[in-house]
Amino acid sequence: MCYSLKTEYGGTEAVIDDNCGISKFYAIANTLADQLQVQFLNQVDDADTLDWDFRYKDQFLTLHYNIFNGVSIYPQQQKSLKKENIAVMEVANFLESQAY
Repeated sequence: MCYSLKTEYGGTEAVIDDNCGISKFYAIANTLADQLQVQFLNQVDDADTLDWDFRYKDQFLTLHYNIFNGVSIYPQQQKSLKKENIAVMEVANFLESQAY
Protein backbone atom coordinates (compact mmCIF):
# COMPACT_ATOMS: atom_id res chain seq x y z
CA MET A 1 0.00 0.00 0.00
CA CYS A 2 1.42 3.33 -1.00
CA TYR A 3 -0.18 6.63 -1.69
CA SER A 4 1.09 10.16 -1.66
CA LEU A 5 -0.15 13.29 -0.01
CA LYS A 6 0.81 16.82 -0.97
CA THR A 7 1.43 19.30 1.79
CA GLU A 8 0.66 22.99 1.58
CA TYR A 9 4.39 23.64 1.02
CA GLY A 10 4.63 21.38 -2.03
CA GLY A 11 6.30 18.39 -0.39
CA THR A 12 5.17 14.85 -1.09
CA GLU A 13 4.59 12.44 1.77
CA ALA A 14 4.43 8.82 0.64
CA VAL A 15 2.46 6.70 3.10
CA ILE A 16 3.92 3.21 2.99
CA ASP A 17 1.53 1.63 5.48
CA ASP A 18 -1.01 3.55 7.54
CA ASN A 19 -1.87 0.65 9.84
CA CYS A 20 1.22 -1.18 11.09
CA GLY A 21 3.40 -1.78 14.09
CA ILE A 22 6.91 -0.64 14.85
CA SER A 23 8.35 -3.96 13.62
CA LYS A 24 7.37 -3.01 10.06
CA PHE A 25 9.20 0.32 10.46
CA TYR A 26 12.37 -1.56 11.40
CA ALA A 27 11.89 -4.00 8.50
CA ILE A 28 11.57 -1.07 6.09
CA ALA A 29 14.65 0.63 7.58
CA ASN A 30 16.62 -2.62 7.16
CA THR A 31 15.45 -2.96 3.55
CA LEU A 32 16.54 0.61 2.78
CA ALA A 33 19.94 0.01 4.37
CA ASP A 34 20.53 -3.41 2.82
CA GLN A 35 19.12 -3.01 -0.66
CA LEU A 36 19.43 0.72 -1.40
CA GLN A 37 22.57 1.16 0.74
CA VAL A 38 21.20 4.23 2.49
CA GLN A 39 22.79 5.29 5.73
CA PHE A 40 20.67 6.83 8.42
CA LEU A 41 22.23 10.14 9.38
CA ASN A 42 20.06 11.15 12.29
CA GLN A 43 17.63 9.11 14.37
CA VAL A 44 15.07 10.75 16.64
CA ASP A 45 13.13 8.22 18.71
CA ASP A 46 10.28 9.50 20.85
CA ALA A 47 7.66 7.54 22.76
CA ASP A 48 5.21 7.26 19.86
CA THR A 49 7.17 8.64 16.88
CA LEU A 50 10.42 7.75 15.09
CA ASP A 51 12.08 10.03 12.52
CA TRP A 52 15.15 8.65 10.76
CA ASP A 53 16.86 10.93 8.25
CA PHE A 54 18.74 9.51 5.29
CA ARG A 55 20.16 10.51 1.92
CA TYR A 56 18.96 8.91 -1.31
CA LYS A 57 20.41 10.07 -4.65
CA ASP A 58 21.69 13.26 -3.00
CA GLN A 59 18.25 14.09 -1.61
CA PHE A 60 17.65 14.25 2.14
CA LEU A 61 14.54 12.33 3.18
CA THR A 62 12.95 11.16 6.42
CA LEU A 63 11.58 7.72 7.23
CA HIS A 64 8.78 8.44 9.69
CA TYR A 65 6.80 6.19 12.03
CA ASN A 66 3.92 7.13 14.30
CA ILE A 67 1.77 4.69 16.28
CA PHE A 68 -1.37 6.37 14.95
CA ASN A 69 -0.34 7.04 11.33
CA GLY A 70 2.01 4.19 10.41
CA VAL A 71 5.10 4.52 8.19
CA SER A 72 5.77 7.24 5.64
CA ILE A 73 8.61 8.95 3.78
CA TYR A 74 8.88 12.66 3.12
CA PRO A 75 11.53 15.31 2.26
CA GLN A 76 13.40 16.79 5.20
CA GLN A 77 12.73 20.35 4.07
CA GLN A 78 9.16 21.60 4.45
CA LYS A 79 9.41 23.52 1.20
CA SER A 80 10.74 20.78 -1.02
CA LEU A 81 11.94 20.76 -4.59
CA LYS A 82 10.56 18.64 -7.39
CA LYS A 83 13.63 16.36 -7.32
CA GLU A 84 13.08 15.65 -3.61
CA ASN A 85 9.46 14.70 -4.30
CA ILE A 86 10.60 12.41 -7.11
CA ALA A 87 13.11 10.75 -4.76
CA VAL A 88 10.33 10.17 -2.20
CA MET A 89 8.17 8.46 -4.80
CA GLU A 90 11.10 6.36 -6.12
CA VAL A 91 11.80 5.00 -2.64
CA ALA A 92 8.10 4.44 -2.01
CA ASN A 93 7.67 2.56 -5.30
CA PHE A 94 10.70 0.41 -4.48
CA LEU A 95 9.27 -0.42 -1.06
CA GLU A 96 5.90 -1.21 -2.57
CA SER A 97 7.54 -3.93 -4.68
CA GLN A 98 9.02 -5.60 -1.60
CA ALA A 99 7.22 -8.33 0.35
CA TYR A 100 6.75 -7.71 4.08
